[in-house]
Amino acid sequence: MQVYFVGAGPGDPELITVKGQRLLSRADVIIYAGSLVNPALLSLAQSGAAIYNSASMTLDEVIAVMKKAVAEGKTVVRLHTGDPSIYGAIQEQMDALDKSGIQYEVIPGVSSFLATAAALKREYTLPEISQTVIITRMEGRTPVPEKEKLQSLASHEATMCIFLSVHMLDSVMQELIDGGYSPDTPVAIVQKASWPEQKIFRGTLNTIGKIALDGGVDRTAMIVVGKVLDTEYALSRLYAPEFGHLFRPAREDSKQ
Repeated sequence: MQVYFVGAGPGDPELITVKGQRLLSRADVIIYAGSLVNPALLSLAQSGAAIYNSASMTLDEVIAVMKKAVAEGKTVVRLHTGDPSIYGAIQEQMDALDKSGIQYEVIPGVSSFLATAAALKREYTLPEISQTVIITRMEGRTPVPEKEKLQSLASHEATMCIFLSVHMLDSVMQELIDGGYSPDTPVAIVQKASWPEQKIFRGTLNTIGKIALDGGVDRTAMIVVGKVLDTEYALSRLYAPEFGHLFRPAREDSKQ
């Protein structure tokens, strides 16, 4: 294998996987996703590795670099932010490699929506509150299917993690309210989750707009919406003494 799509993680250079780190340190060619990838990861590159910033490149240019490297017997790491399967635009790259008969492997990474939960010290799936996490974005230059617009998704009132939309925050909040969330639903915004400059802002659908504006939030931020951010919840049955499962029998005396 000569081409590897590697998830760089959300920002903290220690949150890349062990396999991703190993491949990055051995790559002859590294194509990384601009300001979205912590440049500290590039310090892992071996001496003499060719490094490209894809922020200034077109798809054809990225593929051309890969093809040339493969023809020369070199190993390529395409370093994407978070996990490359979420808003990573890797499918079009993989399809282009398929057409050229070039094999590749995808190395998963820690997504920013998971780093955001860690920063908030919250669980997205609380018993009797929400058992569903919706990962989505506000419609912008990239269109969204009609049934996936925020207003439609809001009717579920599930935990929602909204990517790539903080620059349209007022519109996002209005869509969610129009779709069914109560205006007092808790909201959190985490800017650059896991980076040294990480910032956290908390409010409600009604108040978060001004809070974010005053805080100078502009990009690279995750919006989390849902009652899991601030509510009472039922304890998990997994650890209840009267709840038996394959690895632990129920304790009859606990039912007394």
